Amino acid sequence: MASSVEYLNYILEQLSALEGITYRAMMGEYILYYQDRIIGGIYDDRLLVKPAAAARHLMPEAPEELPYEGTKPMLLVEQVDDSAFLCKLCEAMLPELPAPRKRRQKA
Repeated sequence: MASSVEYLNYILEQLSALEGITYRAMMGEYILYYQDRIIGGIYDDRLLVKPAAAARHLMPEAPEELPYEGTKPMLLVEQVDDSAFLCKLCEAMLPELPAPRKRRQKA
């Protein structure tokens, strides 16, 4: 089941206080970025984030779920109605996330 645009828009609205939230559609799902770093995504209308230490600290009871078959588990964010919490979560995770790779320029 693909994620709905309505759910994506709801999550983006919840994160609207943050500068630099973007997304990329990918096979019916959405990858979420914060300041060009992947923080997680929307899969089957579920918000899943990378299992960074900060995310585990802020959500110690969060269940691990697979975005789709054959991937690494991510943490399910159940507090999607709490905009302040979602922003705090993204800000806390940012220092732990890898910087984007530099793309090689074509000759």
